[in-house]
Amino acid sequence: MFYLEVAHLAKSFGDTHVFSDINFDIRRGELVTLLGPSGCGKSTLLRSLAGLASPDRGHIRVAGEDITHLKPQKRGIGMVFQSYALFPNLTVAGNIAFGLRTQKLANAEVRQRVAEAVALVGLEGRERHYPGQLSGGQRQRVALARALVVQPRILLLDEPLSALDAPIRKRLREQIRRIQQQLELTTVFVTHDQEEALTMSDRIFVMNKGSIVQADTAETVYTHPANDFVAGFMGSYNLLDPQQARALFGLHIQGRLAIRPESIYIREAGRDYGQMMTAPLPAQVEHHQLLGNVIRYRMRLEHATLDVDALNRGPASLLAAGTRVELLLPQHELKEVA
Repeated sequence: MFYLEVAHLAKSFGDTHVFSDINFDIRRGELVTLLGPSGCGKSTLLRSLAGLASPDRGHIRVAGEDITHLKPQKRGIGMVFQSYALFPNLTVAGNIAFGLRTQKLANAEVRQRVAEAVALVGLEGRERHYPGQLSGGQRQRVALARALVVQPRILLLDEPLSALDAPIRKRLREQIRRIQQQLELTTVFVTHDQEEALTMSDRIFVMNKGSIVQADTAETVYTHPANDFVAGFMGSYNLLDPQQARALFGLHIQGRLAIRPESIYIREAGRDYGQMMTAPLPAQVEHHQLLGNVIRYRMRLEHATLDVDALNRGPASLLAAGTRVELLLPQHELKEVA
């Protein structure tokens, strides 16, 4: 049996329909990411799970219990916001203890659970600091500890890392994933960042215009996108129309051809590429982008323009604009999407 079940959920604000028929199930201990562009409904869906937004219809069940109309404090759900939402006049320990104080627990238990939460998020020695004395990453860890200390059945994370610098964001997402797995905590994570979704998730629910358009493992969503929206959103796919697919590869398709830039080879003399490859495609380098350990080339072909990713092996291997090359693709990488 699934732990979190959502059936036919709908939500509107006046004449604006956010989503109209959302259905999904999440297993106990699973981390699922709601991924999609701004305005697709993912944050409203998260707030509906938390009880901060009331759905117009549909049902939300946790461990078989219908919580659709329960008050937020009765749901056993913890939530971490993008804005931290800390009390500036309370210390780190005071912020973390806030939810426990409302439960009227004994002081000794509160102190013990706060100490455990502080250690879990690595904030030892900062218990007496105020939010204004902390970095952004530290404040977000306080918010995470405050959500965890009440021992929630489900943890909801609403773009908690989007305001942080890239190195801090990377470290904190690794820490969140480690804690989530350590506690076996059912978690729903909202982001519009594809890298976060791919590195953190057991499954990804890709949303667009109020609908879940694909729900699968990170690997499947990335390598087998359900449609051209997912392909375009999940990682710089090259999308070719049927005429281009026919001219380049002799394919007769109804939809569009999706090709990952890293699946295209720039042919090197003397290298054996094996069988089941496409015929060599003459191309010319238009320009390139340096993406760290990857160089993304824009290649001009007779019937299309393709982005091609190659490992950055140093300045000596860089292909200058105007360089003529041949491109090869494994046949199985030619994927049609709706």
